[in-house]
Amino acid sequence: MLSILVKKYEETALIKLIALGLIIGIIIAVSLPQLVPIVSVFGDVFVKALKGVAPILVFILVTNAMAQKNNDTSGSMRPVIQLYAIGTFFASLVGVLASFLFPTMLHLQMTDTKITPPSGIIEVLHNLIMSVVDNPIHALSSANYISILAWAVLIGSALHVSSDNTKGFLDDMAAAVTQLVKWVIDFAPFGIMGLVANAVGTSGIGALIGYAHLLCVLLGAFFCVALIMNPIIVFMKLRVNPYPLVFATLRDSGLYAFFTRSSAANIPVNLNLCKRLRLNEDMYSISIPLGATINMAGAAITISVLSLAAAHTLGIDIDIPTALLLSLISTVGACGASGVAGGSLLLIPVACASFGIGNDIAMQVVGVGFIIGVLQDSCETALNSSSDVLFTATAELAQKRKNGTLTASDLVPSEE
Repeated sequence: MLSILVKKYEETALIKLIALGLIIGIIIAVSLPQLVPIVSVFGDVFVKALKGVAPILVFILVTNAMAQKNNDTSGSMRPVIQLYAIGTFFASLVGVLASFLFPTMLHLQMTDTKITPPSGIIEVLHNLIMSVVDNPIHALSSANYISILAWAVLIGSALHVSSDNTKGFLDDMAAAVTQLVKWVIDFAPFGIMGLVANAVGTSGIGALIGYAHLLCVLLGAFFCVALIMNPIIVFMKLRVNPYPLVFATLRDSGLYAFFTRSSAANIPVNLNLCKRLRLNEDMYSISIPLGATINMAGAAITISVLSLAAAHTLGIDIDIPTALLLSLISTVGACGASGVAGGSLLLIPVACASFGIGNDIAMQVVGVGFIIGVLQDSCETALNSSSDVLFTATAELAQKRKNGTLTASDLVPSEE
C-alpha cells in the first residue's frame, strides 16, 4: 500500500501537490488547530533543508558555469548576451519599482537577533566588500552568499584552463547537487502544508492576505515586463511593431514553460520555435541553451520583490542608490539561479544580505516564496523561457534591419 502511495506521489505533478498541501494546511489551521504544532514541524524541516543545501548549490553551480565557459562563442553571442543582460536588469528595476509602489508586509517569525539596517549605500558597499573577502569555508558554513558567489567566480575562472577530466568532475558535481535540490523540492508539498498551517494558525487567515498581495505584485511585474518592457526593448532594436513576435513567443514558448516550470525542459520547444521563425541554427542552437541558464528576467523580479518585502516587513528604509544596487545584485543572482523549480528563491538570501538581513529571516522569505510558487514559479518560468526566443530572434532580426531585408513575416513563425 505504501509503495502504491509513493508511486502515485512521484507520478503526480509537483504543482498539484503543492496546491493540495496549501489547501490542507489552511484546513488544518482553521478546523484542527491542535494539530498545528505537529504539522508545522514539516515546515521547519523544509526550511532547514533549504538552508543546508542552498550554499552548496550556489557554490557548485557558479563554479561549474565559470569553468565550462566557452570563449569561442563569445563574439557571435555578444548581441544576444547584451539583450539578455539588459532584459534581466530592467526586469529587476520593474520589480523594485513595483515593490516601492505597492510595499508588502509579511508575517515572519522574529528572532532575538537584533537587525541593524545599513545607513545608506556607503555602508552597504562596505558590508559587501567585507563579505566578499570572508574565508570561503566560513562563508559556506555561515551562508555568506556574497562571499560564496565571489569565491565561486574566482575558483571557476581559475579552473577554466583545467583538464577535461576536472571539468567533467565539476559537471558531475553540478548534476549531483541539482538532483539533491530536486529531492528537497519533492518535499515541498509537506513543507508548504506546515508553513501555511503555522502561518494561519499563528496569525489567522489574515496572514494569507500578505501572500496574496505579494503574489499580485509579482504577477503584475511579470506581465509588465512581458507586455511592456520587453516590447519596448524589441522596438528599440527593430523599429517595427514588436507584438506579433512577443505574442508568438508567449504563446508557443511561454505556455509550455508555464506548465513545465523549467527553462531547461523547455529548450526543445524553444529550438523548434526558432526553427519556425527561420532563424540561423548556428546561432539559436547556442543562444537558447545559454538563455535557459543566464536569461532570468522573472528570477530577477522574484529576488527583488521578495527581498524588498523582507526589508519592508523589518522596517528597513531603502534609498534609491541602494535600490539600484539591489537591481544589480538581483541581475547577477538571477543568472546563477538553479534550473529546478523554485531555483530563483534560493538566491533571495544573496540580496537580503546586502540589507543586513540574516539567513534565518531570509530563508523564511524563501518559504513564503514556495507557498505562492504554484503561480509565481510558473509565470516566472514562462517569462524567462519566452524571453530566450524573443531576444534571440531580436538579435538576428536587428541585423536584417541594418541590411534592409527585414519584413513583417519575419516576426511570425511558420505553421507546424
